Amino acid sequence: MDTDQLIRTLAADNETRPRSVGSALAVALAVALPISIVAFFVTLGFRSDIRTAMHNPFFDFKFVVTMSLAASALVVGLHLSRPEASPRGWIWLLLTPVVLLVLAMAVEMMLPHSRPWLVRLIGNNSKLCMTAIPLLSLPLLIAGLIGLRHGASTRPALTGALVGLLSAGLAATLYASQCNDDSPLFVITWYSLATALVTAIGAFAGSRLLRF
Repeated sequence: MDTDQLIRTLAADNETRPRSVGSALAVALAVALPISIVAFFVTLGFRSDIRTAMHNPFFDFKFVVTMSLAASALVVGLHLSRPEASPRGWIWLLLTPVVLLVLAMAVEMMLPHSRPWLVRLIGNNSKLCMTAIPLLSLPLLIAGLIGLRHGASTRPALTGALVGLLSAGLAATLYASQCNDDSPLFVITWYSLATALVTAIGAFAGSRLLRF
């Protein structure tokens, strides 16, 4: 094989790698997501007033935030699964849910409320939130790490952290349908703490499992 042929072969392999990683991740998550869904319905289920809650914009907004977190983590994680990839210019996508929450908090602060802001921040289910999101994340986190092992990340801890963000975002989407604390103050506090825990676990696991 001459030099030109070798270069073309390596380039073709590099072009197909992101697709193969994406496919592996999709399959892994497709297997794990039903496990988290079944665990959710067995242990929690929808909140009793979900039909009424769906008319509350702050309830609906929780899903916008959690899904934007999962989507941005997925995009950045797949990008970093390539050995030549740099987080520069991509990591800012992760600020999308933060910006959305800050805007929602600003809107909430301008509205009249019967409950003080501290009561809304503490909420009724902080302990459940801190427990449910990490536990529902575990099957997704394991699957995400397995899927991204098909990649070649040169930043395994960061990539693992992004898998944690992805799995926490999906798990938080499930939990949001049970949580009766709809205030953005509650979401930015307790959902973020639960997500940070899963992200830390993902970073630790990724640093060992995603080395290239």
